[in-house]
Amino acid sequence: MSIYTLAIESSCDETSAAVLRDGRTVLSNVISSQVPIHRKFGGVVPEIASRHHIEQVVPVVDQALEDAGVRLEDIDHIGVTYGPGLVGALLVGVAAAKGLAFAAGKPLIGVNHMEGHIFANFLANPELEPPFLSLVVSGGHTMLVVVKDYETFEVLGQTRDDAAGEAFDKIARVMGYPYPGGPHIDALAAKGNPNAIEFPKALHEKGNLEFSFSGLKSAVLNYLNSAKQKGTPIVDTDVAASFQKAVLDSLVEKTREAARMTGQKVITVAGGVSANQGLQRALAQMCEEEELTFYRPGRILATDNAAMIGCRAYYMAKAGKFSKLTLNAKPSIPLGDESWRG
Repeated sequence: MSIYTLAIESSCDETSAAVLRDGRTVLSNVISSQVPIHRKFGGVVPEIASRHHIEQVVPVVDQALEDAGVRLEDIDHIGVTYGPGLVGALLVGVAAAKGLAFAAGKPLIGVNHMEGHIFANFLANPELEPPFLSLVVSGGHTMLVVVKDYETFEVLGQTRDDAAGEAFDKIARVMGYPYPGGPHIDALAAKGNPNAIEFPKALHEKGNLEFSFSGLKSAVLNYLNSAKQKGTPIVDTDVAASFQKAVLDSLVEKTREAARMTGQKVITVAGGVSANQGLQRALAQMCEEEELTFYRPGRILATDNAAMIGCRAYYMAKAGKFSKLTLNAKPSIPLGDESWRG
């Protein structure tokens, strides 16, 4: 007998709802994006994001059920992102999920957003099973994680300051490109010379699996400001290519080091930055050199969406990890956190 999961995601600027069958078959994945709204501000404005989630969450859930051809009474459990993310945005999704769970008498499951990103790979790659090594790169997080089984995660290293995605958006904004900046940098980098400017890479000593991008970000800003003051021409493609190379070198080499240290033979990439074409090519080349198997989630599943939350919720349900109706939003939580209990 099939298990149906309804999932809700509202951690940042996408309101999303999805319905999955047996954890890995996506019947619907509705996403209402706020990117055009926030673009004029150069980034996500939390108050505005929360208001739009309030407006969109019920229509998005209704659409997800309709697209999947199921009714709320057919659903077996309801999963929702409870963190990490913008607390006001998270509260909208959590409140909606709790209301639906209470009204329909369905079990509630609080899902860690970053665990959801990792599980997006299960949807894109049906043959994938733990254990594997995952590079998680998003606007707010950068980390290397060994996924030992569906419920056990070991964080090998993470960023000490800025996340990779945050650095991409900041540099793009300073260069005059609209939010979100990552895709613009990626497109520019493909046309530039990655060796034109040597930007610094932090924490590159052997065996160090932590990341730091604040120094790199400052170096690029200093280069741009200095060039403007001196009247030196700035070649956007070369700046983007050199900056992206510094980021990707750090991400890829630390992933290579982590694979060697742990003996993992399967590598996945997760999070919004996993859609970066340069990163995908660099990781694929590294995995070929190291004779590793490489999986990626695809563009839609790489960005924030409810299908990945539904996949994680399904496996949590199988493990008996249900939440109480006292579940609350948490803007900052580590992988493997137990506050999903509510």
